[in-house]
Amino acid sequence: MANEVLRPGERLDDLLIGGLKIIQQADRFRFSLDAVLLAHFATVKRGAAAVDLGAGTGVLGLLLAARGAKRVTGVEISPEMADMARRSVGVNALDDRLAVVCADVRAIPEGALLAGRNWDLVVANPPYRPLGGGGVSPREELALARHELAGGLDDFVAAAAFLLKDRGRLAMVHLPERLTDVVGALRREGVEPKRLRLVHPAPGKAAKLLLAEGVRGGRPGLKVEPPLYVYGEDGCYSRELTAYYQAGE
Repeated sequence: MANEVLRPGERLDDLLIGGLKIIQQADRFRFSLDAVLLAHFATVKRGAAAVDLGAGTGVLGLLLAARGAKRVTGVEISPEMADMARRSVGVNALDDRLAVVCADVRAIPEGALLAGRNWDLVVANPPYRPLGGGGVSPREELALARHELAGGLDDFVAAAAFLLKDRGRLAMVHLPERLTDVVGALRREGVEPKRLRLVHPAPGKAAKLLLAEGVRGGRPGLKVEPPLYVYGEDGCYSRELTAYYQAGE
């Protein structure tokens, strides 16, 4: 069955979590560890209804389902990526729980795409780089994933604020250098930052990513969690990263 849904140049990869599979193209955009970190950082209550903004290959939706989300809708601007994500949903027989919409995140607050004030959780892995921040890839899917060509941080947070129920949560991954931008964007949209965690490649190395979670209508009070190390001093995945995969076996 898997071979029947693959297009030329595509392959079916094992996520190594919960027996999940994902369709990717070897020479084009593929999911990264960022998505795995975000999926495990987000507060996922069993039975939650969630939206994944900028769904890409659909990996976050699959991982959220594995963590207990009942319903996940991915929003992806690239028709090619959205189609690939839909086929991954089918390969995993999760059509009754996961859906992928091909649309621009910036259209969400207009109200025609998804119902507002209707979701328990929104996750976002937005483009990290503003225009002018480094060279833009000639490949459209890579350019959209890395640079704010079709919506930036403010647009993703505005979309999440529109979607979330009161006390609903927005979890996102971004760069440490943009921490003040992340906090400012959340607060402008009425999503109070509640949790923050920095991700380091290894002990003694500077942080490369930040994980942040806010609550719509929440009270002030930010918890800074212990640092997360991707690798231990032995060069292998840290115990925490290893546990992410072992938990899904």
